[in-house]
Amino acid sequence: MFTTTLAKPSNPIPEDLFSGINDLKKELNAVILAHYYQDNDIQDIADYIGDSLGLSQQAAATNADVIVFAGVHFMAETAKILNPNKLVLLPDLNAGCSLADSCPPDKFAQFKAANPDHLVISYINCTAEIKALSDIICTSSNAVKIVSQIPKDKPIIFAPDRNLGRYVMEQTGREMLLWNGSCIVHETFSEKEIIRLKLENPDAEIIAHPECEPHLLKHAAYIGSTTALLKYSQISNSNKFIVATEPGIIHQMEKETPDKIFIPAPGMNKNCACNECPHMRLNTLEKLYLAMKNKTPEIILPENIRLAALKPMLKMLEMS
Repeated sequence: MFTTTLAKPSNPIPEDLFSGINDLKKELNAVILAHYYQDNDIQDIADYIGDSLGLSQQAAATNADVIVFAGVHFMAETAKILNPNKLVLLPDLNAGCSLADSCPPDKFAQFKAANPDHLVISYINCTAEIKALSDIICTSSNAVKIVSQIPKDKPIIFAPDRNLGRYVMEQTGREMLLWNGSCIVHETFSEKEIIRLKLENPDAEIIAHPECEPHLLKHAAYIGSTTALLKYSQISNSNKFIVATEPGIIHQMEKETPDKIFIPAPGMNKNCACNECPHMRLNTLEKLYLAMKNKTPEIILPENIRLAALKPMLKMLEMS
């Protein structure tokens, strides 16, 4: 649910992109929000780096006139839902999300209609249309907390990530009806390769995101959102970690504790970079600069969808 105008190729890109982006930020009164899974350079130029919950809170609180979202389109949509009168830019509109794509709105509407007595809790990694069909939004940081607040006699639909849903069920003891969606990045990790890596590094702790599959989570010493993994790596007595989530987070881990060692968990094919999110990595410094220079691609949402999606988003922020 967004539109764009093609960037003008005649705009020269400055040799010093960091300086050029900072100049545009002042000119536009813009804020750059970046997810942990972005390239290192984008993380270093961002005003705020975080996971979905932190980014949502920053988007809700910003006084900037322009929000430049270095992430994927559902994240930029979330910023627009919370800021209808601000210009929200996404450097590359092809930066989608396999998890969001796994939950088509028409199919989900049928699923919801077949279970009319259920409360719908949707993981923030979904489209604006799915948010509009939801009662409450959650993130991996607050999913357990939110589900725990729902009366035990109220049945719940949890969408779209089945792995996060299973983890929340284990943590809360609540049965939930799960939509069968998943993230390609968190499903590519190889249990066999992680066990081999652990045998080679017996002093390393395995830390994992709850979007990983259950057979992998059972090997983890700690499970949490990207922000939680970052914080845990700082306080843990361990000096070495095998990190089972998108490896972009390792940049922040190394910055916070440079004396510790962080090893990205291997995928099914240890010779590929398949544990990197191909959508997140579409954003580049050059695209970020051009988006700010040309004020496009802009995220635009139909007002009826935005208003319907706003209600469960505000409910999440209230319950968090």
